[in-house]
Amino acid sequence: MVLIGVDAGDGDRMALAVLAQYRMATTHQMHRILGQPVRIEQTRRRLARLRTQGLIEHITLAQAGRTRVWFPTAYGLQLAGEWPELRGRRPAKTVTDPTAVRLKAAHTLTVTETALAFLEDARRHDDLCRPLDWIPEVHHPIGNGQAVIPDALMYYRRGTAEKSGGAMLRAFIEVDRATMGPERLAAKLSLYNRLHHYTPATPAHRPPAQPGMESWRHQYPLFPRLLFVLDGTGKAGVENRISALNAAAHSLGSFLSLVPVLATSLTDLITHSPTAPIWRPIHTPTQPTPRPWA
Repeated sequence: MVLIGVDAGDGDRMALAVLAQYRMATTHQMHRILGQPVRIEQTRRRLARLRTQGLIEHITLAQAGRTRVWFPTAYGLQLAGEWPELRGRRPAKTVTDPTAVRLKAAHTLTVTETALAFLEDARRHDDLCRPLDWIPEVHHPIGNGQAVIPDALMYYRRGTAEKSGGAMLRAFIEVDRATMGPERLAAKLSLYNRLHHYTPATPAHRPPAQPGMESWRHQYPLFPRLLFVLDGTGKAGVENRISALNAAAHSLGSFLSLVPVLATSLTDLITHSPTAPIWRPIHTPTQPTPRPWA
């Protein structure tokens, strides 16, 4: 298939790149992610055009007012994967299957909504966090065939690209919809603790004077902060989950003194914005005044 009429700038190309990276999004979410000063009808036409060209497809969620959920086709993923901005970022294998998309929609769309809270807040504050600075499911090995795979890795810089000196921030995002018990959620803390300390086995050819280094240091100058976004339950459920995280934190030693670990509800995130003082530190979740995420 020959790609005809796809905008080489930040229009059609960006829309396809976003869907390839985010896995899926509704029409309204796509309109907000792209953040262009156009009417939503133009976004609908853009998506329809990409579908006609075989690059994306959609399912309809009848229980959500017949909301359309868009996702990339195998051809769309193949094309986008050749672009420099997505090179090396392998999407989930099942993302092009409509049945898998339907089964994953609730969680993935919640992750996308979480991304939008940060993206739109960055635009309001003139910070730098572009749509492709939100990267779902980055694989981090921790040995023995296990890995830490956060729901998303976010890059965020204070100030615009034209302004130097702004702090460069990174965060692992875990979005919990109360589909697992509080103890299973809290167990994720120990996995991140393992990632923080994980050093791959030293190759046999390396001299003894060259000790191994924690694997995450090859990717990040500082270990990203860890943000839990809690949804799918009322206020009491949120408190139970934060309490479970706090209980698990007592066995983590120095990890919490080196890495900020914070939690908030999706409701507060959307209502007040990510930069509002809504985040509860896991090591002291009962402190009177929650803090901003950064």
